[in-house]
Amino acid sequence: MKNISILILLFLLGCGTLMAQPIRKSSYEQTLKAARESYKTRNYVYALERYEEAYEDKEDRSLIDTIAWLNFQIRDYRRAERWFARILRRAEEGELNEYRYIYGQLLKMNESYDEAIEEFQKFLAQSTNDSLNNLAKNEMAGAELAKELPQTMKGVTVENAGRDLNSKISEYSPTLASNGQELYFATFDANDVIYVDEKNKESSYALIYKAMKDDNGWEKPKELGGEINRPEYHNSNVSLSKDGRTMYFTRAQLEGNVLSESKVYYSTGGSEGWSGAQEVQGINGDYLAKHPAVGELFGKEVLFFVSDMPGGYGGFDIYYATKTGEGAFADPVNLGDVINTAGDDETPYYRDGTLYFSSTGHPGLGGFDIFYSTWDGTRWSDPINMGRGYNTSVDDQSLTLDDEGYFGMLVSNRPDGRSAYGRTCCNDLYTVTIAKLYADLVTGLFTIDKKPLPGGTVYLIPTQDDKPGTPDSKTSEDGNRFDFDLGLDMPYMVIATHPDYFPDTMQFNTVGLTESKTFQHFFYLKPKPKLPEYDTITIEEPIVLENILYDFDDDRIREEAESDLEVVYELMTEYPDMKIELSSHTDNRGNDQYNEDLSQRRAESARRWLVRKGISRDRIVAKGYGESQPQTVSARAAALNGFLKEGDVLTPGFIDSLSTEEQKEVAHELNRRTEFKIIEGPTTITIKSTRLRKKESTKPGPDRESLIGGWKADTTKISMLSSLYGKDDLKGLPIMQFKQRVLELGTVKKGEKRRFSYEFVNAGDAPLTISLLSACDCTTIENDPTGDTFHPGEKGVIEVLFDSSEKEEAEEIDIDIFLEESDNEGIPIRETVQYRFDITNS
Repeated sequence: MKNISILILLFLLGCGTLMAQPIRKSSYEQTLKAARESYKTRNYVYALERYEEAYEDKEDRSLIDTIAWLNFQIRDYRRAERWFARILRRAEEGELNEYRYIYGQLLKMNESYDEAIEEFQKFLAQSTNDSLNNLAKNEMAGAELAKELPQTMKGVTVENAGRDLNSKISEYSPTLASNGQELYFATFDANDVIYVDEKNKESSYALIYKAMKDDNGWEKPKELGGEINRPEYHNSNVSLSKDGRTMYFTRAQLEGNVLSESKVYYSTGGSEGWSGAQEVQGINGDYLAKHPAVGELFGKEVLFFVSDMPGGYGGFDIYYATKTGEGAFADPVNLGDVINTAGDDETPYYRDGTLYFSSTGHPGLGGFDIFYSTWDGTRWSDPINMGRGYNTSVDDQSLTLDDEGYFGMLVSNRPDGRSAYGRTCCNDLYTVTIAKLYADLVTGLFTIDKKPLPGGTVYLIPTQDDKPGTPDSKTSEDGNRFDFDLGLDMPYMVIATHPDYFPDTMQFNTVGLTESKTFQHFFYLKPKPKLPEYDTITIEEPIVLENILYDFDDDRIREEAESDLEVVYELMTEYPDMKIELSSHTDNRGNDQYNEDLSQRRAESARRWLVRKGISRDRIVAKGYGESQPQTVSARAAALNGFLKEGDVLTPGFIDSLSTEEQKEVAHELNRRTEFKIIEGPTTITIKSTRLRKKESTKPGPDRESLIGGWKADTTKISMLSSLYGKDDLKGLPIMQFKQRVLELGTVKKGEKRRFSYEFVNAGDAPLTISLLSACDCTTIENDPTGDTFHPGEKGVIEVLFDSSEKEEAEEIDIDIFLEESDNEGIPIRETVQYRFDITNS
């Protein structure tokens, strides 16, 4: 027998085994001759190895075309994509259009859906082949479907069946019996590439195996006897009758890598043994017949099967034939154009009025996808794609289920399986587990005017026993839908975030479900204030230098002020005819004359800095206004400080009316400012807005201890009510420490309202910004610190109003506080405070 190299492709259900000659070093001419001979006989693996060897030797560009097609034929989609891309880069517009179609398929199989759509559009713009055009449109529809389908399945888990059943070469056509405890499937007696010669030629043929399942998993598969596995034939594609007493399967022959003969056989018996197989009558003919599947139509037993007989709609179509006796069937009937397409439609499986099958002609995620269609007694429904999990971007086929319908198997060449050649050459068996009771969450992000909001992140956090569990997060740059599988009897918190919007949250639980349920919630996020990218400075318009701030009763410029003075220096250098006024202002504490003198000293300090840099003194007017010009709150200052509104004037009376000492201190600091305005020279200048914006400092100010006041935060003790609890790395994070995190209200009379507050301090070494507070309807946050920023060492307060009107019994209420900042794992920081009460009606 002559040595051969064979790759069994989709003829038996996907990539079968890989067989090749041992590699011997040859001359370029000998290597190329061997490659061409192997290609001619369609021994693709050996041909590819020789062509690649020849290309490495001479880098002959004429070989690239063949290497690309061979990689596609053996389903090494990533390498094939690279080779086809090289070919198309050299092509002129309109040339090699059929290559563009294949390239689009490869992009789709590698999950580059947008790029695939673009290539199919280019193909359609040049193609006049109506049949191929329809397939290209179908491929585009599948790519769009892949972008829209949920990432998770409802109550379905698909997992690799493991090494007990899978080898590096292909497994295919699983069939379950005895309620899932008995498995029939086909594979080869090998675990890697097979080198075929006279001694091991039997290894090159597919055999049918049986595996039994016990409490420890699957036992070692055993091949069936010669009654089923005929020597020197490929034996595969098992289907069992409903009573398990009749087995249908195929025996096939190949010429090179082309299926040359395939017929359906049957055998009677059962688990204890099988009779000698006989050819099924009425189904086989001068065409290929494969993939038998027992079913029922019009109240009679039928056998579905796949064939390329004349008169079909595409490559392989699905047919049925009505049983007339043991091993005998009536003439085949095509299932029609609802099921069959211009592509290939294969691997039928029938169960309780539903036909499951795989197709390349219906819109799918990749190559073969699994679909289902229901029979209403007269016609088939439009096929429905079974979605992700069942399907991937590559080939997914041969779904089968046990008697109950909650456990099954399929075959797939998805990249996480075992493969002898590349990542996607060979099929593995995958188990399918369907939950009898499940829960899932579907959530979407929208703007407040109900427009889809892409680019967000949603966090799903289990909160068992009031302790946050490990978050599950999903981010979508293009879409706004997020799907999560849920556990049963579990409370959850959901956080919706977006870089340009304030976050939102909701809570729910799956406790006590008696039937499967999909929870659905839409978030409508409020936009964060947007600051202009550029500021236009006009003559006589005062501009606050936000980083030039002073400590109380001090004229020394802080270190962070130099960045603003550097900008002023650059502007005065850029506009040599510009003359400015540097004005300084104080808060209202201290007497008027003292404040005016202090402000003059501060203005002089800023001028001295600029003069030392080389700016002429006579171009700068230093003016101290003391407390005579209180600050008018700008839109930006209002956005940064939620307790202020644009247009507020920070007069002594206004400041005294503020509710907390921290708010008053912020107002005083805004009054203690330095401004500059153009008094001569250019009438307008435009600068990037961020150049004069306040820089965040992670250094505590010199008055940190006084801000903390009578209690000192302990950063070594993180509360269990904080999402930072148990985290080892707190460097560079804000830490929200509360004077009292849990408040006892005691006995509250029903209908009574109680006011109380939570004092906190930022005990970390980074700014802390509150983005959201979430509580029940009975709780009102009166001062609403949303959007407020607290620098390290700064204190704050959350003022709460509790309304007991709807309460009937004692309860513990949570208030969840979400920060804009995330921990060092990228998860938004969440803090929780609580209050407890007893309720009485008297």
